[in-house]
Amino acid sequence: MAEYVSEAKSIAAPRSAVYAKLSDLSNLNALAEMLPEGKVNLTAVDSDSCTLSINPVGQITLRIAERKPDNLIRFEADRSPIPLDAHIQLDEATPGNTKLTVMLKAELNMFVKPMLDKPLREGVDKLAMLLSSLKYA
Repeated sequence: MAEYVSEAKSIAAPRSAVYAKLSDLSNLNALAEMLPEGKVNLTAVDSDSCTLSINPVGQITLRIAERKPDNLIRFEADRSPIPLDAHIQLDEATPGNTKLTVMLKAELNMFVKPMLDKPLREGVDKLAMLLSSLKYA
């Protein structure tokens, strides 16, 4: 299984506020406007799942599989061309300052890995950057 981990991003907000926003996916509709046009579209979202249309991969539905308050949100792919799961890890660096890290694990066979390795590596960093740019106050 291939593992991709983003750089830690700093958010000027308490960890509890960041967790509260990210653990309810319906709060992420603001991301729809920030996604790269023509490459990624947020097609459906509710409090526990979201569906993304990713060009040229297709549709992926991520569902929250586990919530650890103020610390971890773990996602599983319900519908994906490749088996994967993702985690958002939150750590409080100092009071009122949260470090966010995105991790993705994907089962990539030896034929697919050369094609997807770089986009997945860049994708986790871009997702971490997008999540860190949201308003949490």
